[in-house]
Amino acid sequence: MKTTPKPRVKICCINSIDEARLAIRYGASALGLVSAMPSGPGVIEEDDIAQIAATIPPGVSSVLLTSQQDAGAIIEQQRHCRVNTLQIVDHFPIDGYMKLRDALPGVALVQVIHVMGETSIDDALAVAPYVNAILLDSGNQSLVVKELGGTGRIHDWAISRRIREDVPVPVFLAGGLHAGNVAEAIATVQPFALDVCSGVRTGGKLDEKKLASFFAEVASVQQV
Repeated sequence: MKTTPKPRVKICCINSIDEARLAIRYGASALGLVSAMPSGPGVIEEDDIAQIAATIPPGVSSVLLTSQQDAGAIIEQQRHCRVNTLQIVDHFPIDGYMKLRDALPGVALVQVIHVMGETSIDDALAVAPYVNAILLDSGNQSLVVKELGGTGRIHDWAISRRIREDVPVPVFLAGGLHAGNVAEAIATVQPFALDVCSGVRTGGKLDEKKLASFFAEVASVQQV
């Protein structure tokens, strides 16, 4: 039976150096650090993001989640926080990616696509040439108070699978993942990486038992 590599895991909503160390110990290849958002969990101050990012070892991506839609504002955030990856969670202009590339060479760009239906396939295809990866999540940008991540909801994995098959860049899968469904998610979508926040937390805190269970389920899956 032909197998493909197991997905990498990004643990999001990291809020302390201790949480970062715990996630890395269990095998996280990326850590999500959430800056100001209109809603959702995990938001911490940029000073705290900078302190945590400074402790993340080489080989583990430090990922700043930003809701800014202006390239200049994101450039300022990165220079303050000193992360090596930017995760843009809202709509973003195409020329903005060029500005980020010019100002921040070597910093990876990840664009979030909130999977609302088949139009999300076109959205993903439109931005894929300008970013290093796409992250598929379950937010809703049309609400009065936007949901830009951390909803704990699952979206249509069949659409996520089609996006993964069609775009020329790696795809992260987020949205309602936990130990009880991650094997099915991997089998259905076969993403490059998984992104999890609420599924490994209890009362907002990183839960070591849930973290261990999640990584054990990922390790047990064979992709075909």
